[in-house]
Amino acid sequence: MIPEIASNLRVELGEGPSWDAEKKVLYWVDITGGAVYVHTPNDPNDKLVQRVKDVGCAVPRKGGGLAVASQHGLYGLDLETKALTPLTEQVETDRAENRFNDGKCDPAGRFWAGTMDGRPTRSPIGAFYVLEKGRKLKKVLSDITVSNGMGWSPDNKTMYYIDSPTRKVSAFDYALSTGEIKNRRTVVDFAQTQQQGNPDGMAVDAEGMIWVAHWGGGRVTRWNPSTGKLLDTIIVPADQSSSCCFGGDNLDELYITSARKGIDPKILAAKPLTGALFVVKAGVRGLPTNAFDG
Repeated sequence: MIPEIASNLRVELGEGPSWDAEKKVLYWVDITGGAVYVHTPNDPNDKLVQRVKDVGCAVPRKGGGLAVASQHGLYGLDLETKALTPLTEQVETDRAENRFNDGKCDPAGRFWAGTMDGRPTRSPIGAFYVLEKGRKLKKVLSDITVSNGMGWSPDNKTMYYIDSPTRKVSAFDYALSTGEIKNRRTVVDFAQTQQQGNPDGMAVDAEGMIWVAHWGGGRVTRWNPSTGKLLDTIIVPADQSSSCCFGGDNLDELYITSARKGIDPKILAAKPLTGALFVVKAGVRGLPTNAFDG
């Protein structure tokens, strides 16, 4: 599987892709550039949706528009007026360098998003939150360093989560009716399996396998979370592969974001596709992007 270039854009920190099946478009963000973009398949000229400072992710919203995570808060973004409306109170305002990072919605429409230490020291001072449909925000995990990828199994009984510096993909028992998670365990260990880079964003396919982007590894890998076995590897022509998401009419196209941030100019010159949005036929259907129901 060889990824193709999906967009003409080259961004600083591409992240947070989500597929809107109704509109048949992909939303993705540039965190450093503070921008939300929309990509239409087979059109490389992606459009700027809105400027949002430190935007970590953007997901479709059932009532229309998007839900986004930005700096210390979660917001609704109106696609017509471009207005940002707070969905809940701000968090961690006493930690100026902290910001929200990746986020996704579960099959019940809850918005899950985590924070990270924005300083180069990267200390475990972030957290993982869930925003219920009634706009109640709950802290689920503490002592997080860089909150990243998440996903749910096809039977909705398992939730996956990544705190990147741990170099592990965790799994939890998951209750769809309540959103409760428990029994944390490791399903993929990058150190133990001698993988390049750190796990970043991820996606889950219809067979229950997980796809993980390697930050600093220039690839996306497919794993069996039940056995910890590596199943497939997609080499990406950008070292900082940051996240992935299934899209397309049949949900069999894997979109991959990447980043240019912090890369030596000589490496950028040798790898001009760094910071691009890629797409590849995955050979398997993925699970749909869930929308925020609130």
